[in-house]
Amino acid sequence: MKFLDLFAGIGGFRLGMEVAGHECIGFCEIDPFARKNYKAIHDTRGEVEWHDITRVSDDAVRGIGHVDIICGGFPCQTFSIAGKRRGFEDTRGTLFFEIARVASILRPKYLFLENVPGLLSHNNGDTFETILETLAELGYDAEWQCFNSKNFGVPQNRERVFIIGHLRGAGGRAIFPFGGSDQKTNEQPAQVIGLGNINPSGKGMNGEVYLSDGLAPTLTTNKGEGIKILQRSHGYNKGGEHDIAPTLTSNSYQHNNHVIVYDFYNKSKKDIVGTLTASGYQSNTRAGTFGIGVGSRIRKLTPRECWRLQGFPDWAFDKAQAVNSNSQLYKQAGNSVTVNVIEVIAKKLI
Repeated sequence: MKFLDLFAGIGGFRLGMEVAGHECIGFCEIDPFARKNYKAIHDTRGEVEWHDITRVSDDAVRGIGHVDIICGGFPCQTFSIAGKRRGFEDTRGTLFFEIARVASILRPKYLFLENVPGLLSHNNGDTFETILETLAELGYDAEWQCFNSKNFGVPQNRERVFIIGHLRGAGGRAIFPFGGSDQKTNEQPAQVIGLGNINPSGKGMNGEVYLSDGLAPTLTTNKGEGIKILQRSHGYNKGGEHDIAPTLTSNSYQHNNHVIVYDFYNKSKKDIVGTLTASGYQSNTRAGTFGIGVGSRIRKLTPRECWRLQGFPDWAFDKAQAVNSNSQLYKQAGNSVTVNVIEVIAKKLI
């Protein structure tokens, strides 16, 4: 089906949708740095390109013609428990109504939206009720479910709510519920994921960073330093300093390494890594403040590792890295949706 990618960022929605077999006909992204990466990663020739959605006229929207799905992870800062939770009082909170405006003109079969779970409880549920009422007035019946990225093949503890709006009379079956926000899904079982860069010394798997049981935090917009993983001397391991951490295991046997996660933002040690956020909040940690280290030496997660935590393939990161700075790459990873989650949901849109 043909889809329009709103609040597109670097194209997390798009990548998941295209892997599932859908076709993008246009996108909208206000951030020039994210837009630069989006166009480097994706072939956008001949597509509609919008920047500030509030400046897109109704006539321009009509000019798109037929579209089956509108996708959008509309700005979530105002609904997050880590923010001030001003919701629709904040200008960013009103951008949901821009999705509603575009939907009212194009009348797609589906709306596919994403936000933080705090949206459901914001203002005692009144904000979400307003969203549902708005969709209902437009002729859309809504369903929603919370998912955690850790259950979709990436070692990141990232909870998000996904909303599907069904145009009444257009057909299509219910998408949710499936799997469960705290259960492995049939489509994407949890697995060990390689996060680190290959060690050029040719040591193979021991030159790559793995999390066998641990989880990375939710990625947001800051740089990748802060949480540290320290190697302890244990058995055959004598500790030491490495640029890339050896294979991480749960039992420290022989040349493998038991690890300690240290969160510098919250000043605490952990067995697993919690959610990364833009500002850091209680058990959460800023996206750029997560890293790994061994012995007395510590390094932050690289931008490539952060993009992997969001399900982006290395070829996409390579194209983005060629046109943007590390600070932008960290920010964009934190603002993105997890590609794996989008792909699984998108395969159910028929």
